[in-house]
Amino acid sequence: MNRHLICMLLTGSLCAPLQAERLKNEPIQPIEPTHIDEPAKVELGKKLFFDPRLSRSGFISCNSCHNLSMGGSDNLPSSIGHKWQEGPINSPTVLNSSMNVAQFWDGRAATLQEQAGGPISNPMEMASTHVLALDVLRSIPQYRQEFASIYGSDQIDIKQVTDAIAAFEETLVTPNSRFDQWLKGDDNVLTQAELDGYQTFKDIGCTACHNGPAAGGTSFQRMGIVEPYVTKNPAEGRVAVTGKDADRFSFKVPTLRNVELTYPYFHDGAHWKLEEAVDLMARLQLGRKLPKEDIDNMTAFLKTLTGDQPDFRIPQLPPSNNATPIPVPFATE
Repeated sequence: MNRHLICMLLTGSLCAPLQAERLKNEPIQPIEPTHIDEPAKVELGKKLFFDPRLSRSGFISCNSCHNLSMGGSDNLPSSIGHKWQEGPINSPTVLNSSMNVAQFWDGRAATLQEQAGGPISNPMEMASTHVLALDVLRSIPQYRQEFASIYGSDQIDIKQVTDAIAAFEETLVTPNSRFDQWLKGDDNVLTQAELDGYQTFKDIGCTACHNGPAAGGTSFQRMGIVEPYVTKNPAEGRVAVTGKDADRFSFKVPTLRNVELTYPYFHDGAHWKLEEAVDLMARLQLGRKLPKEDIDNMTAFLKTLTGDQPDFRIPQLPPSNNATPIPVPFATE
């Protein structure tokens, strides 16, 4: 009789210490389901997240680059912005982003709220302005009513807009992965290959950077410690924020949660296969040339980090009216 069945028969009384020990000792911790304290604000933030009228073209929304049907990313090397402009860097997933030490690859936004305002006014992304975006929202009575109900005034400002978007994004966590189930005591949920991959992941040092509930996202590290990373992407990472040469080519360590969904990989989106990413990181960051079996097992383990994806009704957006600024999708200016 296996230990999991024994635990079930004994109602967990003898297995609780084993579970507690695993939770205490493992470098990756479970993601817990979100608890929504302000449902009206979250619902408003959801509408704003999906509303393309915050962009100048009336076509691009937050969900365009952080598609919640595709792991919270867009599965492109770099995102497509206003007038089909090519973005400068790979779009990181919005899933579990509330667990990040900062937002963007270079960490230039300290919070989700600060991040939410950037793309709206970025000429390469949504290409609007905060003034124009607010004019759109203020022209729509239903939005004014929602903001008044939540914030006490229908005089909408950008802090309220980004606060609502951030409140929604904070709910985009992905608990209940198979790995989380194993962490909580289910010894039958992972295959031997997946367990071997996790052991290799720990043995070679991956958990120095990929740890905690998000399995990453909590530090900045140089890309290419043992060997240089060869890329055509001009981004130089954290140095753009700090001005310190020591931070050149240092990027926020990405979360490994849902990593099988968030291809292509790295800040330049240059590698589409997870096996390639595993091999490359082992060589460039740790100086390890892994045999194929280890790469396959680690890849199998990483796929166990895919959790329950956000599941909700797509919001019904309030209609524009005669006072709403008209989008300009084909602007020549």
